[in-house]
Amino acid sequence: MTSSISAPTVRAVEPIQATPTARVERPLLRMRWEALTYLHWDVDPDLVSASLPPGLAPDLHGGRAWVGLIPFRMAGIGVGTAPAALREASPRGLPLPQGTFPETNVRTYVVGPDGGRGVYFHTLDITRLAPTAVARLGYRLPYCWSTMRIGRRGDRLAYLADRRWPRSDGARSHVIVEVGEPLAPAERTPLDDFLSARWSLYVATPRGAVRRALVDHGPWPLRHARLLHLEDGLTTAAGYDVTGRPPVHVRFGGDVDVAVGPPQRAG
Repeated sequence: MTSSISAPTVRAVEPIQATPTARVERPLLRMRWEALTYLHWDVDPDLVSASLPPGLAPDLHGGRAWVGLIPFRMAGIGVGTAPAALREASPRGLPLPQGTFPETNVRTYVVGPDGGRGVYFHTLDITRLAPTAVARLGYRLPYCWSTMRIGRRGDRLAYLADRRWPRSDGARSHVIVEVGEPLAPAERTPLDDFLSARWSLYVATPRGAVRRALVDHGPWPLRHARLLHLEDGLTTAAGYDVTGRPPVHVRFGGDVDVAVGPPQRAG
């Protein structure tokens, strides 16, 4: 007797590459990410798996999951679907009010039910209360309202964040890095690409559906960076206690112009 039950479909996982896996021809949003710094720790994959919604799995490098603390400046957010005449006058789309502000996110790296590789955000701290509420309600992204500053003196960058809402004891961060020389092609490692070459983000709806939004920008102009100071409670507040452990990976990402597509059901 032949069984009528078919085997589950196994989707191939897309490769890691330094250029976008797909172009975003009709972006929902355009923006610029500036003065971005990467701090990463390796963690137990089971710890990450327990924090993810059904349908997402930790993406592993060297048998480990990875959690990042990423401070930067979000600049010039605009609606990417503005009329053509407005797009010509403003290549980043129709500008939105309060579209420039500091941000610090805590994120991990996942494989979606469609086989895509992407970012899953645990928290995104910004200084604007109204966009925080809209993003939480409309896009299901875990934005938080914080007091933040970014300062620069020569090659040194300082990032400060102190969360105000939703309150979480100790949810603050102070990072100081010294930016070094650009990475030569021979210096760029597989881990650099694994952590920085991410061309989508995943979110889960309240009903459990997983959605994916494609991200399109040029290759990151990665530079060496030296961590001079770190006091951080944002990763702990997100469920990852890396207190006392220096980050395994520190890089300066620089600036890129970004197009983000609309979220689509994944899988």
